Amino acid sequence: MNTKREQSLLPDDLRVFLTVIRKNGFNHAAEALGYSPAYVSKRVSILEATLGARLLHRTTRKVALTDEGERVRIWAARFLGDMDDFISELTDSRQQLRGSLHMCSSFGFGRNHVAPAITTLSQRYPKLEIRLDVFDRVVDIVNEGFDLEIRVGDDLPNQLLGKKLVSNRRVLCATPDYLERRGTPQTLDELAAHDCLVLKERNNAFGVWNLTRGDQQETVRVSGPLSSNNGEIVLRWALSGSGIILRSLWDVKPLLESGQLVQVLTDYSQSANVWAVYPTRVSQSAKLRVCIEFFEQHFRELSLG
Repeated sequence: MNTKREQSLLPDDLRVFLTVIRKNGFNHAAEALGYSPAYVSKRVSILEATLGARLLHRTTRKVALTDEGERVRIWAARFLGDMDDFISELTDSRQQLRGSLHMCSSFGFGRNHVAPAITTLSQRYPKLEIRLDVFDRVVDIVNEGFDLEIRVGDDLPNQLLGKKLVSNRRVLCATPDYLERRGTPQTLDELAAHDCLVLKERNNAFGVWNLTRGDQQETVRVSGPLSSNNGEIVLRWALSGSGIILRSLWDVKPLLESGQLVQVLTDYSQSANVWAVYPTRVSQSAKLRVCIEFFEQHFRELSLG
């Protein structure tokens, strides 16, 4: 194959390369693409030769990105995404939305709400390839190559664009048996005498709850014998009667309605709206615009107060 022909296949080879990464191996990538493993390996080797860089560490069990490979992965996702957006704009066919969308969200909200929404989104746009990663940490969506983050909370980075999808707030609650044993706090100061289940979430200060009552903002330092960086663990502890939690309504509203949890200090809450957050590089993407409109409509049905 001559050099010009190899270079002309660069977009196809980039897609093969991204599939190998996503499927974590040549065999799985070959199965997904409908090629032989040998052909997939050959295309990646040609891409490496074209770019003059080794992109993957190959072993018998898995593949791992080199530093150059990580740079190419981010660049390739952007390049192919821009190409897909160009084709979508050129054909002006929203019903034939295609290309790839790399999303992320927090672990709990991503699993319980974003993932089910993606099922519907994928059914509506079957040519759209979606990857969802979930984390219990701060994600740098620009440098980590994400197109869209569905984020709970109003601490939005200045360098990113955002659109509010649905209003949401965090409330204080505990089980009836805990409150019967320990009493129901009547003021924020009384929380100091209670076991508070502390969640270390993103870059929020550990053991500090910033709450709002009307137009007033107040801060209280809390503590207790149990803490975690995972919201679902903290919620399980609360349901076992271990203490008071500050948790999003998207998570606890059904439990409050069923009586499994009781809201305390009902005048206080913490704003935790749900946002679509995205880099400026994809702000003009027709694909992204359609997806954000979909999530906005979908999450309206959460009806969070």
